[in-house]
Amino acid sequence: MPGWQGPIDEMGMPIMPVKEIIRKENSVLYPPPPNAPPPTTRERPPGCRTIFVGGLPETCTEEMLQEVFVDFGITTSVRKSKKKNFAHVRFEHEESVERALFLSGYRMKVEDKDDKPNTGRLHVDYAMARDDQYEFECKQRSMIRDMRHRQRMEEDRLRPPSPPPTAQYSDYEAAALHDQLKNDEDFMKASSTLLTWMERGDVNRRNINQFYSMIQCVNSHIRRLLSEKQAHEEELMAMKQRFKSLFEGLLRQFDQIEKVFVVAQKQRNWDHFTKAQRKNVEMWLKQAKEIKQSQQDEFLSGRQEDEMEMSEEDDSGGPSNSKKAKRPDVNEYSTNQYVEMASRLALVNNLKDENDELKCQLEVYKNEVAVLKQETGTSSTDREKEVRSLQMAMQGMQQQLITVRNEHMEYKKKMEQEKSSLVLEKQIALDKYENLKSEKLRSEQQGTTSKNDEDNQTEEKDKAQTDQSSKVGDDTISSTGIHFSDKEAQLVGLVCCFLHVHPTGASIDYIWSYLHRLGVSCRVSELETLLEKIPVIFRQELSGVGATIERRWHFTGYKNLSPTTGL
Repeated sequence: MPGWQGPIDEMGMPIMPVKEIIRKENSVLYPPPPNAPPPTTRERPPGCRTIFVGGLPETCTEEMLQEVFVDFGITTSVRKSKKKNFAHVRFEHEESVERALFLSGYRMKVEDKDDKPNTGRLHVDYAMARDDQYEFECKQRSMIRDMRHRQRMEEDRLRPPSPPPTAQYSDYEAAALHDQLKNDEDFMKASSTLLTWMERGDVNRRNINQFYSMIQCVNSHIRRLLSEKQAHEEELMAMKQRFKSLFEGLLRQFDQIEKVFVVAQKQRNWDHFTKAQRKNVEMWLKQAKEIKQSQQDEFLSGRQEDEMEMSEEDDSGGPSNSKKAKRPDVNEYSTNQYVEMASRLALVNNLKDENDELKCQLEVYKNEVAVLKQETGTSSTDREKEVRSLQMAMQGMQQQLITVRNEHMEYKKKMEQEKSSLVLEKQIALDKYENLKSEKLRSEQQGTTSKNDEDNQTEEKDKAQTDQSSKVGDDTISSTGIHFSDKEAQLVGLVCCFLHVHPTGASIDYIWSYLHRLGVSCRVSELETLLEKIPVIFRQELSGVGATIERRWHFTGYKNLSPTTGL
């Protein structure tokens, strides 16, 4: 996609972000269906910073649009049409326009309402704006001006500098030029200035002596050049002598190396080397002989050329003045030739040495590779067999792991099913137990009307028991044969009041927290045993399914009462 600023995959294609629901303060934007075709857009105008937003809800305002598009970049203006449901939004940067096209196809709902005036499907596209086109043209013109300026600066930088102008002749300039002609570094520049003055016609009778002295300085420069040439020739001869001594030392070292290889090939030493080592020693000896012979041939040929040149110089000497006049040219030619020959010979020798060393290394590597191939040829098959056996073992272990995992998952499922079935059975058993208990209570309540005498006897027994307990010093309360202390009676009263205002029941932890807030200290286990002692008033029920099963206590003091009790 042109101008795309988001992430890009390995093939260079843009990765479109996942469209999700966008919630704003005054509106909600719902994404289009996943299989919906992509929205169409026109060709982007150059320098476009304005977008067209169509399909707006009738109740949409410019503030809502500002709130929606502020996430894609800084907006400079938002203009909404008064009659039609479209608007133009202008951003500060061009990149924000590409990001804003992401909302094309979204359904906008004002305050999340579904009626027609508050809903609309957005269509976002590029817009043609005169301000964008004008700013783009101004930017292009400034870029062209900058490019033209940079080209002019580059041309000025690459243009060769013009030669400095030659100074006009004067007595002061002539004296300065006379000193420059005596200096080797400024001689070329000073001689060119002298040529310019003489070509201009600045020579006259008044300054002829100054020009003559400058020409005399030019002539004295010849003697300086000849002395420098002689010094260079002496340096060249010294270098030749040094090269000759160094070369003789190299030849002696070659002889010593050859002796080492020859002694290594003697029978008492040769038998201890392996086949590959013998081959390397023979090859090294052959290479050493060839290198020594080539170096000797080069040295002898160089000496012959030097002797021929010296003989030609001797033959050129004679009484004739013409030959004496030509002698400096011959010496100059021989010196240049010596310098070139020495440099070329040194370069060739270096290249040959490097080439020979590389050849030796290559042969050694080849021999070592051959030996390694012979040694590893037999072990490669064994290694392949071991690798295959290990691969088979790994595959078997992977299959075993997969089967164990499957069995483990099946066992987990079975355990969960058994657990759920046990929970259901337990709940059914508790329900049966509660039903039986309620039936027993009903039968007992029905029998109370026919056993008034027995009740009177039980009341007398209770009074007797209370008298005995008061004598002993134990503060207890008895009711239907169950003894309670003052603390337990207080707990029963508070729990009855609490569960009476909670008809849906409460857990034992909830009841304990209520008592704890009231300042009554007791343990959860003590509270639970106390409630279990009085099944006529308190009943425990299970609610929920599976992992959400919860035990709740209910107050049942008013449920099983009959009209005969008088309450």
